[in-house]
Amino acid sequence: MMEVVIVALAATLGNLLMGWDSSTIAAGTTYIKKEFVVDATIEGIIVSMSFITGTVVTIFSGAVSDMIGRRPMLITSSVMYFLSGLVMFFAPNVAVILVARIVNGVAIGLAYTLNPLYISEVAPADIRGQLNTFTQFACSGGMFLAYVMVFLMSLTDSPSWRLMLGVISIPAVAYFLLTVFYLPESPRWLVSKGRILEAERVLKRLRGTDDVSGELALLAEGLSPGGEATSIEEYVVAPAGEILVNQEAGKDYIKLYGPNEGVTMVAQPVNGQGSLISRSMLSQQGSFGGLSSTGIKDPIVNLFGSLHESTLPESGGSRSMLIHNANSIFSMGEPDSPFGTGDNLHAPLMSFQGGAGERAHGSKDMLGMRSTSSLRSNSSLAHGNAVETPKNTNIGGGWQLVYKSADGVGGGKREGLQRVYLHAEPTAVSNSQHVSSFVSTSGYDIPIDGGEAYQAAALVSQSVLGTHDLLHLPEVAAKGSKWRALLEPGVKRALVVGIGLQILQQAAGINGFLYYAPQILEQAEIGALLSNLGLSSASASFLVTIITTFCMLPCIALAIRLMDISGRRSIMLYTIPILIVCLLALIIKQFFELNSVINAAITCISVVAYESVFCMGFGVIPNIICAEIFPTSVRGICISLTSLTYWSCTLIVTLVFPTLLQLLGLPGVFGLFVLGCIISWTFVYLKVPETKGMPLEVIIEFFALGAKPGTDPAAIGIK
Repeated sequence: MMEVVIVALAATLGNLLMGWDSSTIAAGTTYIKKEFVVDATIEGIIVSMSFITGTVVTIFSGAVSDMIGRRPMLITSSVMYFLSGLVMFFAPNVAVILVARIVNGVAIGLAYTLNPLYISEVAPADIRGQLNTFTQFACSGGMFLAYVMVFLMSLTDSPSWRLMLGVISIPAVAYFLLTVFYLPESPRWLVSKGRILEAERVLKRLRGTDDVSGELALLAEGLSPGGEATSIEEYVVAPAGEILVNQEAGKDYIKLYGPNEGVTMVAQPVNGQGSLISRSMLSQQGSFGGLSSTGIKDPIVNLFGSLHESTLPESGGSRSMLIHNANSIFSMGEPDSPFGTGDNLHAPLMSFQGGAGERAHGSKDMLGMRSTSSLRSNSSLAHGNAVETPKNTNIGGGWQLVYKSADGVGGGKREGLQRVYLHAEPTAVSNSQHVSSFVSTSGYDIPIDGGEAYQAAALVSQSVLGTHDLLHLPEVAAKGSKWRALLEPGVKRALVVGIGLQILQQAAGINGFLYYAPQILEQAEIGALLSNLGLSSASASFLVTIITTFCMLPCIALAIRLMDISGRRSIMLYTIPILIVCLLALIIKQFFELNSVINAAITCISVVAYESVFCMGFGVIPNIICAEIFPTSVRGICISLTSLTYWSCTLIVTLVFPTLLQLLGLPGVFGLFVLGCIISWTFVYLKVPETKGMPLEVIIEFFALGAKPGTDPAAIGIK
């Protein structure tokens, strides 16, 4: 999927320009103060004006992007970057500087709000975290390049702040050309507007395959989350011969069809000793109601955690049950896969024309899908006694989207169509030494022979394809008030997570470091550390900032590698304590008599470590999570709300930081940041679930399911 990687990298050019701007304005104000003799208040306004504008822009950007698309907003951002640099280059006075900062704020606000959203919507689940981490790498890379330029200019006799701040127009031209001529529109947005053929073309380009019917169906299903109608079910999936021998046990099984259109595997609901996932979900408190009332950790965290780790009965140990890239019965490229290898892997489940005789036995057909063109040409989705659905069931992250007919509803027609998000772990059953059979919901034992049966977990709910034509999908997306949709339990729970992360990200103090790093280092007498180089105090501070931003890059590169392996939640829980240690070092050194060189060295090391570790964890992950947890129909509005929170908090920190620095000094300010980090770690541990390797639509389903207050397992359909 090299194409989607290149598209994501092209989109992150907007983040590179955002980092470039933050560095040039931090350095440029040093020279602006000298030319126009401005006080601290005017300096704060110049720096903060882009944040004020970005805050206002954020209010509308999400809703506007829902109406006109993501790509036009990115094009607008590139134009604003260009104009801001042009105005700044010719600025004759402070008033024009403020105008340039306003235009720049529009560009930054759009880039910050929409780039993570755009990348999340075009990226496959398996590498979504990695691609979104590129936004932070680009931002830090822009900071590094800008500080290198600023440092070199500071060595001249008369550095030009106009050139520092105006040169951003040059890369802005490249960003404009990429957004206009290369970046595609988000396929999820296209589906929400009923532009199915365009979405199909974009997906084929991004995925590098001609069969994207499964993912296209997934995007359609995402327009209507299941909510209260969703149930969690468990299946044992085994070769067809093992179960079909017992005709009585076959009353409620689901047939899976392989590449030759014959019955290859069957799935049957289970309960009793085989129900590993449901027991894991309820192991601590017994029900979601109990967790809500007596537990400290949010039940949504436990629910997501149960998807990644479950306890096997034979060992009591922890195993990965639903982690991405796990081997599954539909695993691509596995030599023992019952669905074959090579070209057949693109269509593991094929369309089946069920007969009346088979339905008389009560079996439910798990329906593979036909091509997308068939869906569009036959919008009724019903053809005789069979339902046509996409043949490629792979939706990323080891998940499959398959369909079945509901019991007693519709006789297999569209009205009874249910979607099934299925994920299986072969070792969950085959490695068990003490489980020789599973008890199905019909009360019959399912024999397990030779380790060829697999346990699968599934989210089952009403399919949007069973109630709407594809051509009427815009009506599904526009159904009801979007602002009223924000009050739905799953959306409210997601907003608590997203807004909380954005607030606490600023409480950890990063913007105080980024925008006033030169002043902080100057107060630490950084010139003493570099006095032998013959640099001025300002140049020495810029040089240390270059070292700081350069050290960020390998840390962010490590985060790119780990984001879809260790996960978002784990990275934050491990990196926030390092931030606390760095801040404490800056505080404790104030209570000792240190010579200037040692004092400067401790300050430099602490600042470099803080900023580098922050960028690899708490700096980028809030934006990644916010772009993952909201339904498609309100994703733009919710992203606007979380981004508005970010900009508001950034504005407050930027405005009050100089005053706090004067009133409390560095120890007092860093003490506040320590408190913010402690609160942040607690919030992440209690409230933030792990979303790695899961399709966006599956994440949304689980948020809706886990947000039900005071319900017992039976009420949410855990079998």
